[in-house]
Amino acid sequence: MYSPEHNRVDEQEARDFVAAAAAGTLITVGADGTPDATFVPVLWEGDRVLAHLARAGEQWSRVVDGSQALLVVQGPHRYITPSWYASKREHGRVVPTWNYSAVQLRGTVQLHDDAAWTLDMVTRLTQAHESPRERPWAVDDAPAKWVDGRLRAIVGIEIAVKSVQARAKWSQDKDAADRAGVLEGLAGEGDEESADRVRRGRL
Repeated sequence: MYSPEHNRVDEQEARDFVAAAAAGTLITVGADGTPDATFVPVLWEGDRVLAHLARAGEQWSRVVDGSQALLVVQGPHRYITPSWYASKREHGRVVPTWNYSAVQLRGTVQLHDDAAWTLDMVTRLTQAHESPRERPWAVDDAPAKWVDGRLRAIVGIEIAVKSVQARAKWSQDKDAADRAGVLEGLAGEGDEESADRVRRGRL
């Protein structure tokens, strides 16, 4: 992912972003070179990402253990019209662009077709999302026999993360007057979320 210096963020911010997004698109390539992509819930712990795929889907059956995988976590994004720039009125040398937040994790993938592993994974994934709730739901709240059936319907995925790329492209390359124009335009369209990211220049 192309990311100029002024758009780059550190790994901790990338981790926080992935934790907040909690899901992304898992891309793998089978032995025959066919790419597959599935939107999956994820948990990034240390140097690995945990996830799962539906057994009824085809992607897991084409995954080659030890092959390369790419996880794309996409955040907010927004079209930016050059009509908002002060520089348009000054010299007109402006073009449209797209602001966005994105993190890409690359690494090697391993399948876990094992009920104990997938139970541990879904338990941790559930705890990550339920712990802030007043009355957290736990996997063992459901009947064990029923949970066992659900576990047989999924296959665990583990990515050993080798590289992290993150980009927060929120008009950091524009001067103060153009950024002010972008903020005014976003406010006029009621997009406070994008305006906040322009102000912070963060994911």
